Amino acid sequence: MKIKSNKSAVVDVDMTPMIDIVFQLIAFFMVITNFEQIQADERVKLPSDSLAKPPEVKAADELVLNIGFERNASGEITDPEAYIFYNGEKIPVLKFGPNFAQEARIYKQKNQDPKEVPVILRTDALVKTGLVQDLIKIAQENGFTKFAFKATQKTQ
Repeated sequence: MKIKSNKSAVVDVDMTPMIDIVFQLIAFFMVITNFEQIQADERVKLPSDSLAKPPEVKAADELVLNIGFERNASGEITDPEAYIFYNGEKIPVLKFGPNFAQEARIYKQKNQDPKEVPVILRTDALVKTGLVQDLIKIAQENGFTKFAFKATQKTQ
């Protein structure tokens, strides 16, 4: 009987399955990532409050409005008029009525009552309260009745 000698050979590991798994994990995490920040606008500097907390239950459908000022690169306000940053446009706050009417029509076409759709107001801390109240009145005239404000939580 002939005995074969065991020569140590260099074993090459095939990395193809490992690369496939890594790409699948990347794709998975991209899909499950929270895209809520897409609705945020960096021009809006939210107020901070110790009572601010995230909602317990997220609404299935909501209308998010970013209300703030035009700012330069250093964050200073360049235009004193407050705008709503909506769909890539900047619209003066008191001229947003037609957009509310359009949103109400869209929700009605989807068989949703605008009264049940929450309007999330991401309002800059420096926007005057009276202006926000006027915006809420315009929204109510177009059928929206639920409102919520976003703020950052103040840590003490």
